[in-house]
Amino acid sequence: MEEFCNSTFWNSSFLERQEADLPLCFEQTVLVWIPLGFLWLLAPWQLFSVYRSKTKKSSITKFYIAKQVLVVLLLIVAAIDLALALTEDSGQDTIPPVRYTNPILYICTWLLVLVIQHSRQRCIQKNSWFLSIFWVLSILCSTFQFQTLIRVLLQDSKSNLAYSCLFFVSYGFQIIILILSTLSEKSDPSHNPSSTASFLSSITFSWYDSIVLKGYKHPLTLDDIWDVDEGFKTKSIASKFEEFMTKDLQKAKQAFQRRRQKKLQQNPEATLHGLNKNQSQSQDVLVLEEAKKKKKKSGTTKDFPKSWLIKSLFKTFHVVILKSFILKLIHDILMFLSPQLLKFLIAFVSNPDTYTWLGYVSAILIFVVTLIQSFCLQYYFQFCFVLGMTVRTTVLSSVYKKALSLSNLARRQYTIGETVNLMSVDAQKLVEVTNYMHLVWSSVLQIALSIFFLWRELGPSVLAGVGVMVLLIPVNGVLATKNRKIQVQNMKYKDKRLKIMNEILSGIKILKYFAWEPSFRDQVYGLRKKELKNLLKYGQLQTVMIFLLQLTPILVSVITFTVYVLVDSNNILDAEKAFTSITLFNVLRFPLTMLPMVTSSILQASVSIDRIEKYLGGDDLDTSSIHHVGNFDKAVQFSEASFTWDPDMDPAIRDVSLDIKPGQLVAVVGTVGSGKSSLIAAMLGEMETVHGHITIKGTTAYVPQQSWIQNGTIKDNIIFGSEFNENKYQQVLEACALLPDLEILPGGDMAEIGEKGINLSGGQKQRVSLARATYQDSDIYILDDPLSAVDAHVGKHIFNKVIGPNGLLNGKTRILVTHSIHFLPQVDEIIVLGNGTVLEKGSYQNLLSKKGVFAKNLKTFVKHSGPEGEATVNDDSEEDDDDCGLIPTVEEIPEDAASLTMKRENSLRRTLSRSSRSSGRHVKSLKDSLRVKNANALKEKEELVKGQKLIKKEFVETGKVKFSIYLKYLQSVGWWSIAFVIFSYGLNSVAFIGSNLWLSAWTSDSQNFNSTNYPTSQRDMRIGVFGALGLAQGVFVFIASIWSVYACNYSSKTLHKQLLTNILRAPMSFFDTTPTGRIVNRFSGDISTVDDILPQTLRSWLMCFFGIISTLVMICMATPIFAVIIIPLAIIYVSVQVFYVATSRQLRRLDSVTRSPIYSHFSETVSGLPVIRAFEHQQRFLSRSEGLIDTNQKCVFSWITSNRWLAIRLELVGNLIVFCSALLLVIYKNSLTGDTVGFVLSNALNITQTLNWLVRMTSEAETNIVAVERINEYINVENEAPWVTDKRPPADWPSKGEIRFNNYQVRYRPELDLVLKGITCHIKSTEKVGVVGRTGAGKSSLTNCLFRILESAGGQIIIDGVDIASVGLHDLRGKLTIIPQDPILFSGSLRMNLDPFNKYSDEEVWKALELAHLKSFVDGLQLGLYHEVTEGGDNLSIGQRQLLCLGRALLLKSKILILDEATAAVDLGTDSLIQTTIRNEFSNCTVITIAHRLHTIMDSDKIMVLDSGKIVEYGSPEELMSKTGPFYLMAKEAGIETANNTEL
Repeated sequence: MEEFCNSTFWNSSFLERQEADLPLCFEQTVLVWIPLGFLWLLAPWQLFSVYRSKTKKSSITKFYIAKQVLVVLLLIVAAIDLALALTEDSGQDTIPPVRYTNPILYICTWLLVLVIQHSRQRCIQKNSWFLSIFWVLSILCSTFQFQTLIRVLLQDSKSNLAYSCLFFVSYGFQIIILILSTLSEKSDPSHNPSSTASFLSSITFSWYDSIVLKGYKHPLTLDDIWDVDEGFKTKSIASKFEEFMTKDLQKAKQAFQRRRQKKLQQNPEATLHGLNKNQSQSQDVLVLEEAKKKKKKSGTTKDFPKSWLIKSLFKTFHVVILKSFILKLIHDILMFLSPQLLKFLIAFVSNPDTYTWLGYVSAILIFVVTLIQSFCLQYYFQFCFVLGMTVRTTVLSSVYKKALSLSNLARRQYTIGETVNLMSVDAQKLVEVTNYMHLVWSSVLQIALSIFFLWRELGPSVLAGVGVMVLLIPVNGVLATKNRKIQVQNMKYKDKRLKIMNEILSGIKILKYFAWEPSFRDQVYGLRKKELKNLLKYGQLQTVMIFLLQLTPILVSVITFTVYVLVDSNNILDAEKAFTSITLFNVLRFPLTMLPMVTSSILQASVSIDRIEKYLGGDDLDTSSIHHVGNFDKAVQFSEASFTWDPDMDPAIRDVSLDIKPGQLVAVVGTVGSGKSSLIAAMLGEMETVHGHITIKGTTAYVPQQSWIQNGTIKDNIIFGSEFNENKYQQVLEACALLPDLEILPGGDMAEIGEKGINLSGGQKQRVSLARATYQDSDIYILDDPLSAVDAHVGKHIFNKVIGPNGLLNGKTRILVTHSIHFLPQVDEIIVLGNGTVLEKGSYQNLLSKKGVFAKNLKTFVKHSGPEGEATVNDDSEEDDDDCGLIPTVEEIPEDAASLTMKRENSLRRTLSRSSRSSGRHVKSLKDSLRVKNANALKEKEELVKGQKLIKKEFVETGKVKFSIYLKYLQSVGWWSIAFVIFSYGLNSVAFIGSNLWLSAWTSDSQNFNSTNYPTSQRDMRIGVFGALGLAQGVFVFIASIWSVYACNYSSKTLHKQLLTNILRAPMSFFDTTPTGRIVNRFSGDISTVDDILPQTLRSWLMCFFGIISTLVMICMATPIFAVIIIPLAIIYVSVQVFYVATSRQLRRLDSVTRSPIYSHFSETVSGLPVIRAFEHQQRFLSRSEGLIDTNQKCVFSWITSNRWLAIRLELVGNLIVFCSALLLVIYKNSLTGDTVGFVLSNALNITQTLNWLVRMTSEAETNIVAVERINEYINVENEAPWVTDKRPPADWPSKGEIRFNNYQVRYRPELDLVLKGITCHIKSTEKVGVVGRTGAGKSSLTNCLFRILESAGGQIIIDGVDIASVGLHDLRGKLTIIPQDPILFSGSLRMNLDPFNKYSDEEVWKALELAHLKSFVDGLQLGLYHEVTEGGDNLSIGQRQLLCLGRALLLKSKILILDEATAAVDLGTDSLIQTTIRNEFSNCTVITIAHRLHTIMDSDKIMVLDSGKIVEYGSPEELMSKTGPFYLMAKEAGIETANNTEL
C-alpha cells in the first residue's frame, strides 16, 4: 500500500491528538473504493431487473437531461485529472499508481452511472434508490479527503494545487447531483405518487404530504384519496394468489383423499349411514334434516383439505416477507448499538483527558444509528401493514369468488352470518398476525442479545433480574387467560342484550301499542348489570397486569443492582454500568410483553385459517349434467334425470323424462313437497346429479319463489345490469302492475329499497322480481310461483299482460309453477308432479277427461272456494304459503315443515310509511290508477320528492370532535375521580424522577469511595431508598388505574341508561326513518367502545403524557440550556400532531364507511345466488365486489401510510432530542459528571417510543370519543309525549267505549302532507265498525291515531268524555287493545309474551288461551306456558302467532278493541275461529275492524269507507249496498252481491 500512494497508509498517531486526521493514502484508497465497490456490486442486478421489466420508455425530461449533463461533467473532470497525472512532472522518479488508477476507475464508474440513469427511463420510478445511496456514500467518504486537502493547502498553498481544485469541483458536482436525486419527478396528480417518489421522499413518506395538507384544510372525501397501485388492485392480487392456490389446493385434496382411504380401510362401515328412504323431499324437509344434522354433528368434526393456505399466501407474498425480515434484522441489531454508544459517552464525560472530537463523533454516531433504526423500523411496519391489507384483500376476494361457485351442499353448512364472519372476523385475525409475525423470531433475538450484553456489564447477577422477568411471564399468562374467560362470558351477555335490543326495535310498535316498554327496559337493565359487573372484574385484573408491567422494570433493576452490590464487596455500581443496564432492561421489556401476545394471536389465527381453508376447499357446483346448446329442436329436455339435494338422501327428482317445446307455456302443479321447486332447481343446476342429464337451449331467466331484491333503486333492480331501453322499461312496468305502486312510493322508480326489500310488501317484491326477469331478453323463463304473494285481480292482470298467451313473453318458453288453478285452462301444457316424478302431463282438457290425480284435486278445490271463485284459497296472503291451491288441508305435512314454509317470507317489514303497507291489495281498478300515473309522471321528474329517501343518510361527523363531547364524557366519569386519578399519576412521575436522581447519586459514590472503604450503612440506604421509590411508582399507578376502572364503569352505566331510556321514549316516526341496524350499532359498537376501549386509551394517554413531561424535566435539570431546544421541537411535534390527527380521523371514518358495503354486498349475493347464476351475472357481481374492496383498500392504504408519515416525523423529533442532549453533554463536559450523563441519555433514548405513543393515543382518543358523540346524538332524540301525566283518567275509564272524532287531522312526518284530512264521526258504545278503503286511504293511520302513535295535527279524539291528548301515553295505551297486522312475538316464554308484567294469574292466562283455541296446543308442549318462543316467534306457525295475539287481547279485555286485518295471514279455518271468538267474547265492547277483505266485515253495525284521508261513506252495510257508491263497487269487485252473502 505504501508504494501504491508513496506515503504512509496507516499510523494511529494521526488520531491521538487534539486535531485528529486520517492519512491521505487511506483516504485516497479505502475511502474511494467503498462507494465504488457498492455501485459495481449492485449495478448488474439493477440493470438486469430493468431489462426484465419490459415497460415502454418514457419521454425525456429536463430533469433527466440535467442529471446526465452533470455526470458528463464529472466524466470530463476525471479525464482532465487522468491527463494531468500522466503529463505531470513532479520531479519524483515515478508517479504513484494511485494518481492514475483512481481517475481511470472514476471514468468507468461515471460511464456506468450514465448507463444506469438512461436505463431508469424504462421504469416508473426514475430515481434509483441505490444510486441515491451511492451518492451519499461517495460524498461522506470524500468529506475526509476534502478537509485533509484544505488543511494541507492552508499550511502550504502551493502543494498539489491542480489536483485539489479538480477534487473540489467534482465534490461540488456530486453534491448537486445528490440534491437533484432527492427531488421527485412530477407524476400525474390522479396517480399514487409513491411509485414515482425519489428515494428520500420514499423513506420519509414526504410524497404523502399533499394528502395530509388536504385533510387538514377540509375533511377528506373518497375522491381526495389516491387509488392503490395496479399491483395492489384486488384483481391482480387475487389472480396471482389463485395460480398458487389451485396447485396447492390440488395437492391438499389428494392428501385428503389418501387420508380418507386409510380411514375407510380401518373402519369400513362408516359409509353406510343414510336416512329412511321414504321421506318426500321438499326443501323444507331438507332444512329440518339440516337442523337435526347440526345437532348431531357438533360431536364430530369433519375432515377437509388442510394446511395449504399458508403455503399459497407465502408463495404469493414471499418478496415482501423477505424484505421486511431484512429490515427488522438490521433494526434489531442497531437497537443494541445505542446502549454501547451510551456507555462510551459516559466514559468520555467521566474522563477529563479524552479528546473532544471523540465526544462529537459519538454524538453524531448516536444520531445516525437512531436515524437508520427509525427508517428501518418504519419501512418494516409499512411492509407488514400493507402485507396485512393485501392478505385481507386476498381472503375477501377468494371467499366472494368461492361463494359464487360453491355447491348447494357445501353452502348449506354455513349461514349467511357465518360466511360474512369469514370475511370480517377471520380475515381480520390474519391481518393481525401478518402485522406481528416477525416478532416471533425478533423477540427471541432481542432477549438473547440483551442478556448477553447485560452479562458483560454485571456478570451472573443479571440472572436474578431476568429470573424475575421470566417468573412474571406465567403470572401474566394466568391473568390473561382469566381475562379471556371473562371476555367470553361478557360476549355472551352482550349477545343476549343485543338480541333483546334487536327484538325491542323490531317490535317497537307492539311495545308502544301495549305500553310494554318498562318491562323490556328492565330486562335489558338486568343483563347490562351482569355485563358491567363482569367489566369491573375485567378492569381489576387489567389493573393488576398494568401494575406488574409497571413494576417489572423497576423490580428488575432494584433486584439486579442489589444482588450485584451484595454478591461481592469489590462490585461498586458506577454510572456506566447502571445506566447501560437500565437502557438494556428497557429494551428487554418490549419483547417480553409481546411474546405472549403474538403467540395468542397466532393461535387465534390458526383457527381462522382452518375455517377459511374449509370454506375455500369446499366442493363447487357440478353443472356437468346440464348441457347448454345453441341449436336443438326442444327448449328443455330431461333425459332419465334424477337429482338430489344431498347425496346421503333419496333423490328429490326421480327418473324424469320431459320435453318442452320452444315457445310453450307450461304449468307445473303438485302438492307441497311434490318436487316442483326441486324440478326448477335441477334445471338451474343447483342440485347434485344422480344420473341422466338436462339439455337447455339458450339463456334462462328466473323468478324465485322468495323474491330476491337488491339494495338500490327499483329501476336498478329491474334493469339488473342490462342496457336501458325506455320503451321496453315502461311496458314492463305497466305489465307487472308496478305503476300504481310507484305512485305511492316517494320518488317513483328511483325510490331506494332497503336491504332485502324491507320497505316493499311481499306482493311488490314479487312483482319487481318478475319485472326483472321480463326485462331481460332471455329464451326460457322459469317462474317459480310468481303469483303467490299478489292479490287475485293483480294476479289476473299479470297473467294476462306478462305470462299468458297474449302477454309480453308470448313466443318465449315459459315454465310456470303455480297454485292458481284458474289460470290452468289458458296454458299449453300441464305437468303434474308427485313425490319427485311426473304423474301426468297434457293439456287442461286432456287431463280433465283422463279423470286422474289432477281431476280429483280440482274437484276438492272447487268445493272449497266460495263466491270469490277465481281467487286462490289463501287470498291475500303476504306469505308464499304453499298450502293454498292443490292441498285441501294442512294436516298432510309435518308441523315443523309447515311452519318453516311459513317462515320463509314472513320477515318483519318496517314499511315506508304505513300507507304503502300492502299495495298488493288494490281495490280500485288498475286502469284508473294507471291514468293517474301518467299525469303525475311529469311532476315527479323535477325534484327529488319529499320522503323519497326513506332511510336518512347516516350522519358521518366531520372535523374535530366538539369539546363539549369530551366534557360530557368526563362529566359522566365524575370530576372528583378525574382529579384524583391525575393526582395519582402526578405522584407516580415524582417518584420516577426521584428514583432516577437517587440512582445517579448512588453511582456518584463510586468516585468518592473505592471497594475497600465503602460503608455498608451507605450501601444499604442506597438500596433501600431506591427500592422504596420503585415500589411507590407501582403503587401510585395501581391506585390511579383501579380508581379509573371504577369511575369509567360508572360512566358506562349512566350513558347506557340514558341512551336506552331515551330510545324507548322516541316517537314512532324516529324508528321509521332510522334503520334498526343503525340504532343497534349504538348499543353494540359504540357502547362497547365506551366500555372497553375509551378507558384504556385515556389511561395510556395520561401515562405517556406524564412520562414525557418527567423525562423533559430531568434533562432540563441536568442541562438547563436544553429548555431552549425543547421549544422548537415542541412546535414541530404539535404541528405534526395537529396535521395528522385531522387526516387520520377522517381516514378511519372512511375506512368503516367503505367497509360495510363489502359485507352487505356479499350477504346480498349469497342470498340471491340462484338468481345470479340463472342470469349468468357472476362476473358482473365479482367485479362489483372487487370494486368495493378496492375502494376500501385505498382508504386502508392511505391510513397505514398516514401512520408511517407521522411516525417517521415523530421519531425524527425524538432522535433530535437525543442528539441535542448528547451534543450539550459534550459541550458542557467539564461541568458534568458521568452519572448525570447516563441519567439524561438513558431517558432521552426512551422518549422516542413514548412520543410516538402519545400521538397514537391522542388520535385513538379522538377516534373513540366519536362513540360518545354518536351515543349523545341519540340521547338527545326528541321524545314522544310523557308516559304518565298529572292528569290521570279514572281507574275504570273507558267504561262505555264511546269514541268521537272531531275534525281530526294527522300527518306522518312534518315535511309530508296530511294523511287524515279532517275526520268527524261518532262511534257509539259497543258498536262494531268496519273500516275499508284502498291502499293508502288512511285505514292504518286511524288506529295509529287512537294510540297516539301519531300525534294530531288538528282536531281531537274523545273517548268517554276524555280528550285522549290530555292523558299520559301509558294511561291511554294500557286501556285500549289491538290485534296488530303482523303477529310479532318476542323471545322468552309464552307466558311472558301474553303478560310481561305478571299482572294476571295462571288461571286467567289459561282461560285466555282456551278462548283463543290454543289450550290444546300449549297443553301438548313440554313446558306448557313456559315454552320458549324463539326470536320473532319463529318456532310457531303464523296462524298460531296470530292466535297468541288474540290471546293477548282476551287477557287485557278492555272496552275498545281494534283489529288491524288480523286474519290476513291465516288459513280459512283459523280465520273463522278468530271471527267467532271475537263475536262472542267482545260483544259488549266497541270493535273497530280495519279490513282488507270485505267479507270479514259484512256483519258489522256500521261501515266507514275511507278514501285519501276522508270519510266518503258511513253507514250500515245494508244502507251502503242499496246505493251505488264506492262501497257497492268494491263489494261487486270482490264478488259479494248482497249484504248477507258472506259465507266463506
